Amino acid sequence: MYDVAIIGAGINGCSVAYEFIKEGKRVLLLDKEGIASGGSGAAGAFISPKFSKAGELKELLQEAFVYSYDFYDKNFPLTFTKAQLVHIAKEEADDAGLDVYKQSAPLPLQNIPLDLYSQLSAEAKKRESVSIDAGVVDAQKVCSDMSCGATFVQEKAETLVFDDEYWVINESYSAKNVVLATGAYDMLIKEPYIKLRGVWGHRIDVTTTTQNCCSVHQHVSISPSKNGKIAIGATHNVHYHPEKNQEAYNAEQGRAELLKKASQTMQLENVKVIKDYTGLRSGSFDYLPMIGSLVLSSETLLTCKGSLHTKKPDYSEYVYYPNLFMINGSGGYGFVLAPYLAKILTEHILHGKNISERISPARFFARWAKKR
Repeated sequence: MYDVAIIGAGINGCSVAYEFIKEGKRVLLLDKEGIASGGSGAAGAFISPKFSKAGELKELLQEAFVYSYDFYDKNFPLTFTKAQLVHIAKEEADDAGLDVYKQSAPLPLQNIPLDLYSQLSAEAKKRESVSIDAGVVDAQKVCSDMSCGATFVQEKAETLVFDDEYWVINESYSAKNVVLATGAYDMLIKEPYIKLRGVWGHRIDVTTTTQNCCSVHQHVSISPSKNGKIAIGATHNVHYHPEKNQEAYNAEQGRAELLKKASQTMQLENVKVIKDYTGLRSGSFDYLPMIGSLVLSSETLLTCKGSLHTKKPDYSEYVYYPNLFMINGSGGYGFVLAPYLAKILTEHILHGKNISERISPARFFARWAKKR
């Protein structure tokens, strides 16, 4: 019997496992492929805020960035590399947004190092840029370290049944609580209001004689040099869905696209691709993550029929699955959001602390129910 079973061993699932283990709980972690085997393993794992005008996602990511930077530095220093981040506007239309950010930046701004500036393309030098102290995480290593202490089972979760106050998975494992951290794949529980958009990610590790001192973000993300290697990756610029596309992903074409876009920002000399990482990440349709309890839609439609079309619904009136939770929809910011959201979710499950309605899955039920 486990205190919690977490289905999905990406950065979200492993972050939740870490928080429960820290609380002295028995943790079961299941994944059909392995720890950080999908989108999390393919991530560049840059720890960065969102450089844009005001908005809920920017505010959330700012809070998460400050928390997660300190979290990785204190708890997993061997997997965390501190590095100055240089974010460059992609085109002229983005210059104004970065300029606005810089005028009221909540973090100390840095100058671009001269060594890096000399390596930037002429076009990149024309664009507005912002630089802060940030970092990069070793994606697979930190997920593995976070889950140390959990019972890991490499197995696909096929069935999930609530029986006598406990959840039973695959007729073999029982747990008091279940957290679904399945990313863009099958969530086991089918609810019509939960819809996720898959975002394909491709990262390449390359060797190059160019020494890069910073994380550089523009058309793609370019990591600092480490042991003669640099990582180049993209989330939103390389689109593919393994469950929807009939043809196999063209990794060679993806590599060429990544290298071409990297060259628009800086010149990398004597480049040789040594490894590819690909995987599907998940995002929500309002771009904010989803954490918390799942609304049982069939029961809620019956019991709250008269209050579903109010301007401001009361989420506390909804009927929820017992002890069933989710953490999902982080898009390309998984490694920034996961430690912060996992802390919030664990405190909610174990200590009854409230979760903000802006990130609760119930917000999607409320919108869905109004349209019925």
